[in-house]
Amino acid sequence: MKTNIIIIAALIGLLLGFVLVSGGRYCCRLNQNRPAQAYIPVAQADAQASQSVEVGNTICPISGNSIYAMGGPLKYEYKGKIYNLCCGGCIRRFESDPERYSKIAEDEAKGQAQ
Repeated sequence: MKTNIIIIAALIGLLLGFVLVSGGRYCCRLNQNRPAQAYIPVAQADAQASQSVEVGNTICPISGNSIYAMGGPLKYEYKGKIYNLCCGGCIRRFESDPERYSKIAEDEAKGQAQ
């Protein structure tokens, strides 16, 4: 009985450690290879934001989750517009097909405005 409690406590500790190390900023396990901060430096995002237009989407065009599902939105600039994404992994996916995902985000933002 005592051994079972120790094993369960160890597993809970490993799980909590994983969440803390990854920051819980990924919408799926496939996107845990790099920290979200590696995708877009904060200073770069701030500089881009002053020159770009915010699209205003509240749903991540990649995962379909709320942009707040993983904490707070991550911003990504493409062709003078800023798109909100839920995690760093979604930024990588956005970069793979920006035309597709930017259209999804813009359509969602237009739907919210109506």
